[in-house]
Amino acid sequence: MIQAIAIDDELPALKVIENFCSRVDFIQLQQTFNQPEKALKYISKSPVDLLFLDINMPSILGTDLYKSVQQKTMVIFTTAHSEYAVEGFNLNALDYLLKPFTFERFLQAVQKAQEQFKHQPPTPPLIFRIDYGLTKVNIPDILFIEGLDDYLKIHLHQQPPLVVRMTMKAILEKLPANAFIRVHRSFIVPFNRIEQVRNKTILIAGHEIPVGVSYEAAFFEQFRQG
Repeated sequence: MIQAIAIDDELPALKVIENFCSRVDFIQLQQTFNQPEKALKYISKSPVDLLFLDINMPSILGTDLYKSVQQKTMVIFTTAHSEYAVEGFNLNALDYLLKPFTFERFLQAVQKAQEQFKHQPPTPPLIFRIDYGLTKVNIPDILFIEGLDDYLKIHLHQQPPLVVRMTMKAILEKLPANAFIRVHRSFIVPFNRIEQVRNKTILIAGHEIPVGVSYEAAFFEQFRQG
């Protein structure tokens, strides 16, 4: 599944991309942003495979925003101005969608992303020794991690949880920087799995995770930036 975000200063344009992505079974649109600065903060702490990126935005050109992205991310530029096409392709864009574009044209572009995604090396899984054997855990499958004395309970999407002998500090060192945060003495969560924060409780896939007093300031500062 390709993890994508869309960035455009015009809300109707974001609604079009949201609708088109919902009709494609290999793309998960994580977020949409009409403020590029917030999108950059999100990208800095969450893995993103594909950007749908408007070029002509008031605060920053989409081409300049893409140049500033640190992680390796595919991009499909969208704009109503054809004169930006050359620079977009100079940045190795997968495609360039001239507004207004049809679903069929959109599908052509994202199929290029699907083809390239197939040939990208996947994020290396975490490997744990469990019951005298080795078990792989794909990082995108992690919902949250719960500390149980000298053990960790790793809660996974549509899979039974795993219990491993490891400390919270040790697993944090193995996880991608800025994608996960410790929110309690007993809990680590991935930013992109957070569905809602209510008072001092995080909701993820039906689970309520408390935010500890000593972790509160750091968590809310990073969460608001996203």
